[in-house]
Amino acid sequence: MTGKRAWKGNTGGGSLGQRGMIFLVSLLGLRFAYGLLALVVPFYMLFSRWSYLEIYRYLRQRQGYSRWRAFTGTYRNHFVFGQVILDRFAVFAGRGDLFRVEIKGEEHFRRLQEGEKGFVIAGAHVGNFEIAGYLLHARRKRVNVLVYPGETRMVLQKKTEAMGNNDARVIPVLEDMSHLFTAYTALRDGEIVSMACDRNLGSMKSVTCDFLGGKADFPAGAFALATRLEVEMISVFVMKEGTKRYVAHVKPVARANGLSRDEEIAACARSFAGELEQITRQYPEQWFNYYAFWKDERDEIIP
Repeated sequence: MTGKRAWKGNTGGGSLGQRGMIFLVSLLGLRFAYGLLALVVPFYMLFSRWSYLEIYRYLRQRQGYSRWRAFTGTYRNHFVFGQVILDRFAVFAGRGDLFRVEIKGEEHFRRLQEGEKGFVIAGAHVGNFEIAGYLLHARRKRVNVLVYPGETRMVLQKKTEAMGNNDARVIPVLEDMSHLFTAYTALRDGEIVSMACDRNLGSMKSVTCDFLGGKADFPAGAFALATRLEVEMISVFVMKEGTKRYVAHVKPVARANGLSRDEEIAACARSFAGELEQITRQYPEQWFNYYAFWKDERDEIIP
C-alpha cells in the first residue's frame, strides 16, 4: 500500500464553528440547518478531495455502484453525515426530544441489562452510533462510553453533559492505554462498556477480517475484553431513516467456545465484521470512514 491516509479522529470546525452549529440549530431549527447544509456539501466535496475519493472508491469497489451512482451517492453520503453531525449538536443544545429511536432487537439489550454481568456494546462509524448514548436509557447498569480525546474541550464537555443525563460516563481514550483498565473494571463490576470497534483506539493489536470483498483490520481491544472477562457482546448500529427518526439494530455478536483465547478473539471480531457488512449493505451511503479502510487500497483515482 502506498499513500494510505489515516483517520484523524475529531469533529471538524474548531470550537468557534461548533458553537456556531449549536446556535444555528437552537435558533433556526434542524430543517433550516439541513437546507444550508445541502448548499455547503458541494463546496466541501470540492475542497476536501480525499474524503470525496474515499467514499467514491468505497461505493464503486465495495458496493458495486456505477460511476454516476457512485458520484451522486458520495454527495448523499456527505449530506447525511452532515445531518448526523447537526443532530448531535441539536442534542447538545438540549433538543434530544426532537428525535425518535426505534429499536429492532431490543430484547437482546434488555436481557443483558437484567443480568448480573456486564456486557460490551460494539458500534461503528455508520449511522449515528453516538446518539444512542444520549437518547437510549439503561435502567439498571451504568454505561461507560469510550471516546477519542482529540475533540475540542467544548465537544467533550457537551458529550459528558448529554451522556450524564442517562447515567453514562465518558472514558477518554488515552495513549497510556489506561482507558482499557477503566473499561475492564467497569465490566468486572457488572456495568456496560460501549465503544466503536472499526477504528483503532490506541492499541496496535488487530484482527484481519473479510469485509465487503476485501481485507480490513479491526482493533482487537473490545473483543479481547469480552473474551477475557467472559461477558457477552452486542452490536448496535443506529441508522438515520428520516429527518428526526433513527432505527437502532441490535444483534448478539457470536462467541466461539473450545478455542484458544486468540482464536476466540478473532472469531468474535469476524462475527462483528459480518454484522457490520450486513448493515452497510442495507445502508450503503451511511458509511462514515473517510480514509483508506481496506488493506489493499491505494490513493489512485478509481474510474
